[in-house]
Amino acid sequence: MRYLCIHGHFYQPPRENPWTGEIDRQEDAAPYHDWNERVTAECYRPNTAARLVDAQGRVVRAVNTFGRMSFNMGPTLLAWMERHAPDVYAAVLTGDRESRQRFAGHGAAIAQAYNHMILPLANPRDKVTQVRWAIRDFVHRFGRMPEGLWLPETAVDLATLEVLADHDIRFAILAPHQARRVRAAGPGTEEWRDVGAGGIDPTTAYIQHLPAGRTIALFFYDGPIARAVAFEGVLQSGEQFVQRLLGGFHDDRPWPQLVHIATDGETYGHHHRFGEMALAYALLAAADAGAPPTVYGQFLAGHPAAAAVEIAENTSWSCVHGVERWRSDCGCNSGRHPGWHQRWRGPLREALDWLRDALAPLFEARAGEMLADPWAARDDYIDVLLDRAGPGAERFFAQHAGRPLGDSERNVALGLLEMQRQAMLMYASDGWFFDDISGIETVQLLRHAARAVDLAEQFGGAALEPELLRRLGAAPSNVPAAGDGARIYAQEVRRGSTRAREHQ
Repeated sequence: MRYLCIHGHFYQPPRENPWTGEIDRQEDAAPYHDWNERVTAECYRPNTAARLVDAQGRVVRAVNTFGRMSFNMGPTLLAWMERHAPDVYAAVLTGDRESRQRFAGHGAAIAQAYNHMILPLANPRDKVTQVRWAIRDFVHRFGRMPEGLWLPETAVDLATLEVLADHDIRFAILAPHQARRVRAAGPGTEEWRDVGAGGIDPTTAYIQHLPAGRTIALFFYDGPIARAVAFEGVLQSGEQFVQRLLGGFHDDRPWPQLVHIATDGETYGHHHRFGEMALAYALLAAADAGAPPTVYGQFLAGHPAAAAVEIAENTSWSCVHGVERWRSDCGCNSGRHPGWHQRWRGPLREALDWLRDALAPLFEARAGEMLADPWAARDDYIDVLLDRAGPGAERFFAQHAGRPLGDSERNVALGLLEMQRQAMLMYASDGWFFDDISGIETVQLLRHAARAVDLAEQFGGAALEPELLRRLGAAPSNVPAAGDGARIYAQEVRRGSTRAREHQ
């Protein structure tokens, strides 16, 4: 038996101005207002009705690929889409509903850690909140529990997998080089085999035993095929795409084979124009070639993981040095600026870690005056965010208030919880991924940090900005006019926040 699964990781970082809740105009996204709008026009909307054409170039069918592929879509992107592209949002949800009929009750969509934080670098509280928010957001939108969860940048360690297993997540998807060793199933197979450097067989599911006694299934995607799709022009032809996928099967494997790949979802239309058409063609043509599409949940239900695996901890899919791309000058960059360093990454991470830890005592003390358990309340704050205009806040306080609260006290409690939300948003992975601290992705992180600082001072905290600036001053930019993190914060963040407050 042969099966095919194509997974798309659809994600954009939070782009909203933290003081207004709206995205400011982004000139480099022209002719669109911002990058969310542009990528929606180039990728998300086309994938809801990907065109199939005949030999004469006439459209013969439109396919909602979200109903036939496996996918995750970032919660912060879905929140924006619900407001600004409701037709696309509705089509994504429709695709998942249709997939459940197609795949024996197993949906195409899986969850994603809330705002794309690199979880192995997160503290234990943030790990838990990111997963709980991811699940709550998913249930709110898709109307069911997620079977799997996408780890940002596929960054993984055992502690993160423990959190997933504790929350009844059945599986995760990793890159092939993230497996360290495997052990075959069955009696007399106690010997481990080293599969480092991508040597794992990707055509089956594996089981990871966790220190606390739980287990989680892991799928390791086909690395060579995924690279060909993302970087080698395979999507120029639907037929070429199908043949490349079918080449992942091998006649000498006696077990049910799953050939599966994972790439950025934006590969299909944004990174590669008309890539959604090749995707739609492949999803239909593969079945005719004897490899019907499936999703991970359906495959796992029919073919439970048996072989054991041990992961290579603190690894990811886009950094050959592990997770160093998000905390050090490891050499990984976009390649667009030869000679540029990333020495700013370490000081930036240290500065934001310091701010996060400085905010925690204030949150515990002030929120503890109103909420029975501030950290448990933070885990449930997502219910307020998902129901701002409805009774969500009323239900939240009925559950978490330590005593009857007046309107002003409720506003303070919500402000403190928002401070914590901003302190998580400032860890979106994009801020470390690219080449310089002056880039729009990193400036966005600093905006979230500044908003958290403002809220802390508003609710009685000590002035945190001077120490934050001192630490950011150790993060050098490659751009002489930008200087360092402190100057960027002052010029790009504070000036913008002042203008935003003036227009509120």
